[in-house]
Amino acid sequence: MIKRKIMKALYKTICVAAICAVPATAFGASGNDGSEAVKFGLLEGIEYEVNAGTNIGGATPLPIPAEIRHIDSFSPRLNLQIGAKVTKWFATDKKWGVALGVRFETKGMDTKATVKNYGMEIYDNGNKLSGRWTGKVNTKYQSQQLVVPVTAVLRVHRRTVLNAGPYFSYAFSNSFDGFVHDGYLREGGPTGDKYVFEDGSRASYDFGENLSTFQWGMQAGVSWSAYKHLVVNANLVWGCNDIFESSFKTISFDLYPVYLNFGFGYVF
Repeated sequence: MIKRKIMKALYKTICVAAICAVPATAFGASGNDGSEAVKFGLLEGIEYEVNAGTNIGGATPLPIPAEIRHIDSFSPRLNLQIGAKVTKWFATDKKWGVALGVRFETKGMDTKATVKNYGMEIYDNGNKLSGRWTGKVNTKYQSQQLVVPVTAVLRVHRRTVLNAGPYFSYAFSNSFDGFVHDGYLREGGPTGDKYVFEDGSRASYDFGENLSTFQWGMQAGVSWSAYKHLVVNANLVWGCNDIFESSFKTISFDLYPVYLNFGFGYVF
């Protein structure tokens, strides 16, 4: 049911963007019949781009909650993306328009943190323990997604184009796991039974099945034409919903994907 709703939302997005790409002025072209006007409107001012790049960032709470006392280390990993984009310019000088894209990308991070009273569900010798963890937490997050951005574009210079708009994504592969060490778990809550992990002992956790398959957010960025067909792209992508499903309550705060994408594109 959830996947059907997601695919339906993506389908509607593509349809709306396609409709918006047909300028009303096309139907007023003199000397042409209706079908020729529509054809002119669809094809005139269309620009195609294939692109690739890398995402740098992670899934973060906003603001940082009191449970996270210190970020000991952070690695954004090598998160690659490849995609294509179609831009429809609405003026002969290509001043403004709308762009519809599609890309396959990976988002992920590796983190180590020191926490206190952090919601946790761990496995120790086959036994599942839930409660509040105080100590060290190692986390690995990775999500492979199909992303559809729909953005307005504005040319501010003959070589520089700005873009901004929403994006919608479907995650077809998710993982969020790690382990805890050098600390203790209070089962059930801050005053529950105490389970200590020290002297090299640790316990694992896996929340991958609790990650949401649908994400949406906002994208804003800039493209600079280095050569006639080669462009350099930089985009900030800010997720607007939690990476976990709404029913998941072990981690008591939301995590939002925030990434900066750098890459190159070839324009036809």
